[in-house]
Amino acid sequence: MTTVNQILKVKGFDFFCVNPDQTVFEALQLMAEKEVGALMVINKEGKLVGMFSERDYARKLVLHGFSSKVSKVSDIMTTELFTVNPKMSTFECMAIMTDRHIRHLPVLDHNKIVGIVSIGDIVNQIITEQLTTIKDLEKYITGSDYGH
Repeated sequence: MTTVNQILKVKGFDFFCVNPDQTVFEALQLMAEKEVGALMVINKEGKLVGMFSERDYARKLVLHGFSSKVSKVSDIMTTELFTVNPKMSTFECMAIMTDRHIRHLPVLDHNKIVGIVSIGDIVNQIITEQLTTIKDLEKYITGSDYGH
């Protein structure tokens, strides 16, 4: 079973963040530039204090008639955080994402941010694992490559 750390080794440990005082517009610009759907919100002390996602923008700002050039990230960011550690499995991540209806999980190792995984990262890894299992079972059943 694949761990979060194994996914990050392939995907990379890079992550993007904003501070709570930046405007929503600035956060959206960064998301567009980096082609990501969410940003971690980190305060001046370097602590993870929230997540800002496309969903936050659509549901909390646009639908309420606020302006992205004036509103701060802190006004609409999600503050109920769910995180994972590098040793957790893809299935544990999928369970959290499904139960909590979230698409991004910050990865913390001893309270230090080391990366982020998305629902796409998790689903792709689970599909890869299942395809490998299917191929191995087919080889076993047909006897091809058995013992080699």
